[in-house]
Amino acid sequence: MKKKLLSIFPLLLFAAMPAYAQAPTVESLELSINLVWVMLGAVLVFFMHAGFTLVETGFTRAKNSLNIIMKNFLTISIVSILYFMVGFGLMFGDTAGGFVGTNGFFLSGREDIDFFVFQAMFAATSITIISGAVAERIHIMSYILIAVGMSIIVYPIIGHWVWSGDGWLAQLGFTDFAGSTVVHLTGAIAALTVVIFLGPRIGKYTGKKVNVIPGHNIPLGALGVFVLWLGWFGFNGASTLAADTSAVPHVIATTLLSTSAAFVVSALYTKIRFGKIDPSISLNGVLGGLVGITAGALDISIIGSIIVGCVSGILLVEGVRFLDTKVRVDDPVGAIAVHGICGIWGTLAVGLFSTSSGLFYGAGASQLGIQAIGVLAVIVYTLIVVSVITVLINFIYPIRVSTEDEIAGLDYSEHGSYAYEWSQTLLERVINGNDEKPEHGLGLADRLNNLAHGAVKSKTS
Repeated sequence: MKKKLLSIFPLLLFAAMPAYAQAPTVESLELSINLVWVMLGAVLVFFMHAGFTLVETGFTRAKNSLNIIMKNFLTISIVSILYFMVGFGLMFGDTAGGFVGTNGFFLSGREDIDFFVFQAMFAATSITIISGAVAERIHIMSYILIAVGMSIIVYPIIGHWVWSGDGWLAQLGFTDFAGSTVVHLTGAIAALTVVIFLGPRIGKYTGKKVNVIPGHNIPLGALGVFVLWLGWFGFNGASTLAADTSAVPHVIATTLLSTSAAFVVSALYTKIRFGKIDPSISLNGVLGGLVGITAGALDISIIGSIIVGCVSGILLVEGVRFLDTKVRVDDPVGAIAVHGICGIWGTLAVGLFSTSSGLFYGAGASQLGIQAIGVLAVIVYTLIVVSVITVLINFIYPIRVSTEDEIAGLDYSEHGSYAYEWSQTLLERVINGNDEKPEHGLGLADRLNNLAHGAVKSKTS
């Protein structure tokens, strides 16, 4: 018996030895690092939606804060689901004539889940641009329906043209590294279309006079701009789709310097143009610089990126002024100028400053012409399709809230609550008949809520 036990003992020792996994290879390590980089980029782009929420909330009035928060949360949630179900397949499925993808719905047959997650964040970014431009006067259900239409038949189609590899614009040689056109111009043209149908906010224009409707919390908006700037390093940087040691640092550097130049130029230009440095427009200059470099972050040199940023800063200031005073497009946060005008500039800038195909580098004007064709195609397609979507939605369910609800604020009319406790308390005071002015004068809270007072009287009369 003893001999049997002694003979089994070595076998037990062998069985107890830990089993080591196969040693990692250079290829497997590279794959893991690339995966982590793309996923980090996806997380940073997701975090950008916090930035959009802060910017839109800070640049608009307090009485609409909850409505803006809800629109941004609904955007990221609804678009992510629809992009999984339909959008990703339409964008990256096998092409039908270079126009639309035909398979890969519900990720069927796809193993690149990391790529799907990254692209879903981009889809939501494009569509949330609409939220800021239409703020303070759109029914939230109408906005949701517009977001659904954008998720299914607008953004994925344009994305297929440019980023699928088989799309007709990609075949022409159109270049949009991280989405100045695919993401930003598409969202801006959609926003412009809906804003035209909505019309301006009450009190924005009086005859020929343009009235300023200031945001209630610019520091909150400024924090949002910083969040967006941070997230944009993932937006552009991870668009390399690999942790490429030569590409990623270049993309991060061009993103940083273009944006910095845009802010400085915007601030100084407002000083020249208006006599004082305008904080809100200067902050939008940051976003204009980010959008402007997005198409060429990989192809444009570092010095070229600074030039692109400088031009973006000036275009942003003049674009906001032109849309607000000449065209009379009421965009509370300047989203159309930021993402549209700077998106066009950034896309065309590739044809000028690309070190491989740009006009200023001796490659001729062919790339510039291709870039212009892509910009025009996206504008026309988005304008037509979003117009049809908006008309149909407006026929079924009015896209604009009533005058009374707009005056009272969408927090109250759409959600039945307020973002700020003092707002609710003071409104209750008005409703209960205790409408005396505060001891220390009429403060901001009272001025805001006097608007709600007028709405209450209107409803009860």
